Amino acid sequence: MEKFTVLEGVAAPLKIVNVDTDKIIPKQYLKTIKRTGLGKGLFAELRYKDDGSENPSFVLNQPAYRKSKILVAGDNFGCGSSREHAPWALLDFGIRCVISTSFADIFYNNCFKNGILPITVSPEDLAKLFDDADRGANATLTVDLAQQEIRGPDGGTIKFDIDPFRKHCLLNGLDDIGLTMEKKSKIESFEKKAAGKRPWV
Repeated sequence: MEKFTVLEGVAAPLKIVNVDTDKIIPKQYLKTIKRTGLGKGLFAELRYKDDGSENPSFVLNQPAYRKSKILVAGDNFGCGSSREHAPWALLDFGIRCVISTSFADIFYNNCFKNGILPITVSPEDLAKLFDDADRGANATLTVDLAQQEIRGPDGGTIKFDIDPFRKHCLLNGLDDIGLTMEKKSKIESFEKKAAGKRPWV
């Protein structure tokens, strides 16, 4: 998993509440178990018209936001079913951080397991971040995980809370497999001793 330290970039404002995982990545894209290639299906029902052409009014289709790394979203982001394809699609598009006032628990947990930082802020702070994001390419946000702060284009700072263990995992690029591999020498030692005691196994 790629490490998350400091992320700087244009933030896309998605001023919609209760965005569920089916809205993030519609069901027709769930046939794959690969984590790549899902970016094209991200918010497909909002990004594309019925004929497959782009919807120019959708934020990620606008020139300033096509390469956004940060998403500023409305309340209760990631609700609905527990599909892990939702964070996969965000990551494949290039989004490494989602900021909202609240997240669905399963989506929130899945983000950390896939290298995405979900940040919970107050409604007042979200309103300020929406204002910054509305400025498009003229304003960039900096998300500093080590310092646990979001720095705005005008020098303002918003602090955020995060579980220390999850912070450690993101800073070091450790998913569940990576955490297990940190104990590789102990695992190998145990297996060697076990094989000596029970060679028939």
